Amino acid sequence: MIKLAPSILGADFGHLEEEIKKTDESGCDWIHLDIMDGHLVPNISFGPAIIKYVRSKSDLFLDSHLMISNPEKYLEVYAEAGSDLIVIHYEIEHDKIPLLKKIRKLGKKAGISINPHTPFEAVEDIIEYCDLILIMTVHPGFAGQKFMRQVVPKIRQAREFIDSNNLDIEIEVDGGVSLKTAQKVIDAGADILVAGSAFYKSGDYSEFTQKMKELAGKS
Repeated sequence: MIKLAPSILGADFGHLEEEIKKTDESGCDWIHLDIMDGHLVPNISFGPAIIKYVRSKSDLFLDSHLMISNPEKYLEVYAEAGSDLIVIHYEIEHDKIPLLKKIRKLGKKAGISINPHTPFEAVEDIIEYCDLILIMTVHPGFAGQKFMRQVVPKIRQAREFIDSNNLDIEIEVDGGVSLKTAQKVIDAGADILVAGSAFYKSGDYSEFTQKMKELAGKS
């Protein structure tokens, strides 16, 4: 069953409590939290205080995507804030395996994210330490970017690798995912779809979620 994870970054932060409530009531599965440091990616978003606030208002699974250069300094902070899953980037300079192990030791699910230019082969040796792989279909940093169709074969490659090795790892896709692009992502083998701008600009979060689930049913 496909899961939908709206990225709260696309919400109206002037009415965040209401936005969280409407997201909860939409029938979606997770809430995706994009944490950006202005260094690993060219933008700054929010920190653990927002995660803690979202946690206080929602019982949904919280998916924290750390687009930061030095996650080793903050894993405990984001775990304590209420994250259920903590995703780090392959593109950081640090050794990823100890960080993934630490996330699990903190009692959270661990994920690795790869940017559009990073081949899937780069993570084959570390994916066993992950509960999830997040495949970016835009260059991370800004919402509302155009979906990069050329990344779809990488999603399919990840699906084939995970299945052929009998691994219990979910595939999440983030970047330009909308009702127009979701079918390609679903057909390629994704398990979780992150939708930011498409979800929060849809006008009807419940209707958007229902339509996305219907697409999954056609796959």
